[in-house]
Amino acid sequence: MMEYFKRQIQLWGEERQKSLQEKSVAIIGCGGLGSSLALALGASGIGKIYLIDFDEVSVHNIHRQITFRVEDEGKPKAEVNKCVIEGRCPYVEVEAFVEGFEEFAKRGIKPDLILDATDNLPIRAKIDEYAKRIGLPWIYASVEEFNGQVCFMEKASFKAFKVTDRKPGGIAAPIVMLIASFEANLALRYLVGLPIKKDLLHYLYFDQDGAFKVDTFAMPKDDNGV
Repeated sequence: MMEYFKRQIQLWGEERQKSLQEKSVAIIGCGGLGSSLALALGASGIGKIYLIDFDEVSVHNIHRQITFRVEDEGKPKAEVNKCVIEGRCPYVEVEAFVEGFEEFAKRGIKPDLILDATDNLPIRAKIDEYAKRIGLPWIYASVEEFNGQVCFMEKASFKAFKVTDRKPGGIAAPIVMLIASFEANLALRYLVGLPIKKDLLHYLYFDQDGAFKVDTFAMPKDDNGV
């Protein structure tokens, strides 16, 4: 195992790498962000990964949902991603749930971290409510057109977002992978005990001149201060 993770061990040491084997994460959504997260985290050595998605692969998904092939059309997204992770890393246990987040939440599973990979604000609000109720941090991420947002949510209030059922607009694959990579980096740093800035919203975008920008905003806390 140490040879498999040689370059990561060079980065953060053998002790931190071994500690990942005791960690677990839940990825909610296995589409664009979720499939990129599966690739980024699936070979990292996290002990247990839960994949949650009720949807099946469609042809129009494949250009930006990078774990899927044309022959995967009609297969459950969570199960396809499970196969991809298991094919990349024999040291990670993966469990796929072909169901929505609300069904998964009833199972009483408590991972170390929840990763949002949905495109649905009402579901994110439910993730936030659930995470705070059981005392878990989670990472919010969204992507659309040429921009995206990421926030490690601990004490921040999700009420800062206007929760609607608006559907996302057009999108190309590279911005999805960029936002997922940022989210995965926050997750790994947290899981191995490296410092990260929590409750800070990162907004990544191209301005009108085509310059790439990153703005950050401190998120308001919940009304009860937690």
